[in-house]
Amino acid sequence: MRFSDAFLDEIRNRLPITQVVGEHVVWDKRKSQPGKGDMWACCPFHGEKSPSFHADDRRGRYHCFGCGASGDHFRFLTEKTGMSFPEAVEVLAGRAGVPMPERDARAEKRAEARRSLYDVMELATTYFTEALAHNVGARARGYLLERAVPAAMQQRFRLGFAPDSRNGLKEFLAANGVTLKDMIDTGLVVHGEDIAVPYDRFRNRLMFPITDFRGRVIAFGGRALSADVAAKYLNSPETELFHKRQTLYNGQAARQAGYDGKPVVVVEGYLDVIAAVAAGFEGATAGMGTALTEDHLALLWRMTDIPVLCFDGDSAGMRAAERAADIALPILRPGKSIAIATLPDGLDPDDLIKQRGRQAFVDLIANARPLAEAVWGIETAGGIPEAPEQRAALEARLRERAGRIADVSVRRHYSQAFDEKISSLFVSARGNYQGRGRGGYDGRRAGGRSNPKAVVSDSLMRRLKGPLDIHPRDAVIVMSLVNHPELAQARVESLAEIELQSPPARQVLAAFLDLATVYPDLGTNGVHEALIARGHGPVLDRMRTLLARQGVWQVDADSAQIDAETGLKHALALHYKSVQLNRELKAAETALGEDLSEHSFERLRDIQNQISSVDGTEALIEGFGSLSGRATRSL
Repeated sequence: MRFSDAFLDEIRNRLPITQVVGEHVVWDKRKSQPGKGDMWACCPFHGEKSPSFHADDRRGRYHCFGCGASGDHFRFLTEKTGMSFPEAVEVLAGRAGVPMPERDARAEKRAEARRSLYDVMELATTYFTEALAHNVGARARGYLLERAVPAAMQQRFRLGFAPDSRNGLKEFLAANGVTLKDMIDTGLVVHGEDIAVPYDRFRNRLMFPITDFRGRVIAFGGRALSADVAAKYLNSPETELFHKRQTLYNGQAARQAGYDGKPVVVVEGYLDVIAAVAAGFEGATAGMGTALTEDHLALLWRMTDIPVLCFDGDSAGMRAAERAADIALPILRPGKSIAIATLPDGLDPDDLIKQRGRQAFVDLIANARPLAEAVWGIETAGGIPEAPEQRAALEARLRERAGRIADVSVRRHYSQAFDEKISSLFVSARGNYQGRGRGGYDGRRAGGRSNPKAVVSDSLMRRLKGPLDIHPRDAVIVMSLVNHPELAQARVESLAEIELQSPPARQVLAAFLDLATVYPDLGTNGVHEALIARGHGPVLDRMRTLLARQGVWQVDADSAQIDAETGLKHALALHYKSVQLNRELKAAETALGEDLSEHSFERLRDIQNQISSVDGTEALIEGFGSLSGRATRSL
C-alpha cells in the first residue's frame, strides 16, 4: 500500500535514527556524542577498521564517508536486512508507536486474489518438475545433460518440462480446483476472442520458474526443444504477479549475495545464470529477455553499488553496451554506477566457464571496465582521431555524454575524467605548455605587494617539484579549504568550476566539495576524517609535507581565519590569472602556426613574459600573519 508523507514523517520524528541503526552497529565512544544524536561507527555495509559511518538524529539521516551508503530509517532497514519498503514501514511504525493507516478493502481483496494466484503458480511448477522427471521429459533431460547442468542446479532452480500438449497443464490445474479465470490471470493459458478453447501457453519447452524477491514463483520462461519453433525462448505475459521491468531472474539470491559483499553480475540468459551460480557466482542474475531499463538498474543498485554487466564481444554486444550506458548515465548518483565486462567473441558466460574454466569468468569480472572507461572505449572504438576537427568532435561527444548526468557532483567528475583523457591523448599537440592550468577566469585579482610565504607561484614549482607532481599552489588552495572548511561556503559554485593542475589535488578538491555541500557543518576534524575514509589520506599528508617544506604556514588549522582567507584569495587570483594567460598563449601559438610573422612572434613572446611575471607575483598585505603570531617577512 502507499503511505502518506505525513505518516512517514511522524515515524521519523518519533524514532531517532541512531536507535534504528544502533541495533546493527557498535558506536565508537571516542567520536560519538550521544547527547547530540551525533554518532559514529564502522560501516555495516562494507568492511573497515576505522569508523567512517555517521548517523545524525537532527537530520534523520545516515551516511558512510567510505562507501557512500546514505539514507533514512526505512532505507537502512531495506538495505541492511533486505526487507521490502512496506515491511520496513510496518516494523518501524510498531517501534515508534504510530498506528498503521486503515487498509483499503478493495486493496485487501486484490491482495487475497494475488495470494491465490501464487498458489496456482506453485501448482504449475510442481506439474513441470514432475514432467521433467517422467518419461515424457527424457528429451529435456538429455538437453540438460548436453549443457552440463548439474542435478543439484536443476533442483535448486526447480527446472521442469512442459509436455507437447495443448491441455496437459490446464487439465492438471482444473483437477486441483483452479478456475479458468485464474489460469488466464497467471498467463498459463492462451485465450482470446478468436480462440474457442483456451490452451496451454507452454508446450514442448524446458521450463525455468521465475521468482520474485521473496522466492515466490510469479512467471515462467520456456526454452523450445524443437528447431522449427518461431520463438526460441518464451516468457509469461505481464500479469498481476509478473512485471518484466521489475523482475530479475535469480533476483532473490543475487540480492543476498550483494548484501554479503559478493559481486552482482548481469548476464543474458537463464542457463548463463545457472552456469555462473554453479561456478560460485551467487550474485548472477538476468533480465527477462528485455534490454536493461531504469527499473532494472534501481533493483540492481539496491543489491550493490556497482553491478557488472556482461556483453558479447561482437557488434551486437557493443550496441547493447552502448544502450546500457545511455540508460545509466542520466541516473547515476554518488557511489552508484555500473561496470561493463566484454565476453570473448562467440562465447557466452556458460560457454566461457565450460571451455576455459571458472577462473576465466573470475578474470572477466575482475577486469570489468568502469562506466567512464567503457564510454571512452565506445567513443574511440573506431580509432584515435588525428585531425583537429575529428578531435574536437570526440571532445564534443564526450562532453555531451557527461552533460546527460543529472547529478551535479557526478557530472563534474565525469567531465573531469574525460578532460584528463583528452589532455593525455592530445599531449603531443600541446608541446612544452601541456599541464598548465585550465578553467574559467572570473577576473578576480589580489592587490598589494609581494611576500614569498603568502602564496606559492609557478616559479617555486619549477624549482621545487612536489610529491606526486602536486603543484604547490594547488596544495595551498586545497589545504586552506580542508583546514578551514568555513571558507568554502561562499565559494562552492566557483570552486566547483575551478580545475586544478594536479590530478591528486583535483580529486581531493572534488571530494571536499561533495562534503561541503552535503555536510556544511562537519568541521575541520570531520572533514579530515571523512577524506581519510575516502582514501585521500596519503595525498593530504604529501601536500602538508610539501607546504611545510616551503614554509607556507597560512594553510595550517591553527592559523587565523583572516590569514587563511588572505592566502587562499591570493592563490586563487594567481591561478585564475595563470589560466587566462595560458589560454592567450594557446591562441598565440595557433596564430603563429598560421602566420609566421614578426607580429605573431612578438605577441607570443609578450605573453610568455607575462606568464613569467605572474610566476613571480606574490602579495603582501599590511599586518598579514600578525593574528597567527607570525612576523611578516619581505623579499
